[in-house]
Amino acid sequence: MADEGEDERLDRAFAALGDPVRRALIARLSRGDATVNELAEPFSITKQAVSRHIQVLEAAGLITRSRDGQRRPCHLDPAALAELTSWIDTYRLAVEQRHRRLDELLEAMKEDEG
Repeated sequence: MADEGEDERLDRAFAALGDPVRRALIARLSRGDATVNELAEPFSITKQAVSRHIQVLEAAGLITRSRDGQRRPCHLDPAALAELTSWIDTYRLAVEQRHRRLDELLEAMKEDEG
């Protein structure tokens, strides 16, 4: 069972990923670091709106920002994505195991009939 802090992080991360613009920003950052201007380029929304989406992703712990001279590139946090993947995998594996047991039972029933 997840602790309360972990639950809150997961809640924030999944809520942040509920928006298609934020998912697109994550997809873009998976290809490499980018500034707000670079991230805003493909969208028909203002840079301020993109900046707010970035703030949500940052508050959710999915991205970080650093300073590189005048640039403030955004970086995807692979550890945060790994935490989400791990949470999902826990349930995916449990469901797959149940399906395997059901398949085995159905196969045994076919053999008994045949």
